[in-house]
Amino acid sequence: MLEIGELLTFIKVAETGSFSEAAAQLFVTQPAISKRIAALESGLGVTLFDRIGRQVKLTEAGTRLLPKAQKMAEDLQDIKRSMTLQIEGVKGELRISTSHHIGLRRLPKSLKHFQKNYPEAQLDIEFTQSEEAYQSVLKGNAELGIITLSNKEHPLIEAQPIWSDPLTCVVSQDHPLATTKDVDLIKLAKHTCVLPNKNTFTRQIAEQVFGKQGLKPEVRMNTNNLETLAMLVNIGWGWSLLPSTLVDEKLCVLNLPDLNIERKLGIIYHKQKTLSRAAIAFIELLQSESS
Repeated sequence: MLEIGELLTFIKVAETGSFSEAAAQLFVTQPAISKRIAALESGLGVTLFDRIGRQVKLTEAGTRLLPKAQKMAEDLQDIKRSMTLQIEGVKGELRISTSHHIGLRRLPKSLKHFQKNYPEAQLDIEFTQSEEAYQSVLKGNAELGIITLSNKEHPLIEAQPIWSDPLTCVVSQDHPLATTKDVDLIKLAKHTCVLPNKNTFTRQIAEQVFGKQGLKPEVRMNTNNLETLAMLVNIGWGWSLLPSTLVDEKLCVLNLPDLNIERKLGIIYHKQKTLSRAAIAFIELLQSESS
């Protein structure tokens, strides 16, 4: 019969590549680690690690076991979390992955209120790109993602829109289109632009709008930093699509009735994960503050 402690020890040794480091992180002695691994190998009838000098590497059998052991560990954590939801307060660690733009422009007030209302909860926030935050939630590394929502559904991801984020088409004050009254997608497509990278949800939404008219933007440069896009527009590198929060007097807003691009910003979480009370409280806070 497999012991969960042996499996957790196996995972830690595999992750650290070291019996001594695993012992330090699990707060046990190195002989205890060796004993658990030996018992697991004996119970399974296979060798899980090759020990060459100080190096510890997974064998073929160990490589096959690792994802199954990690899944069992995740299921165990999920069971513990779901069993304590009704008896514990809002405390413990809440891992959030969010985009830089949302983290800077949308979350500060909510983060402050959450920490004030739930002082026993510890927020662990990763600032990254929306697409990377999406993957972090999908892989179980983050409990919540607060991102630009994808326009494609995923069977394992639950998405809840929180904010509407219309994008504005802007050019520099001395751009040829700045003084043009009637601008449409055809005219716009004849000029270079600066946009987020192809793998971003924002870029995909924009290309869909152009694609419906058989057009493709002429992209001079890609960057996922929206502040950088605003700077590139200002120095005349082309037009771009920016949230209204980044548009100032240095930029000229174009009136394009047929360019109605709106992003949805919101929360995502894994459908197969039981949300912690902290995660539920954070979602409810964002929903109440945006209504």
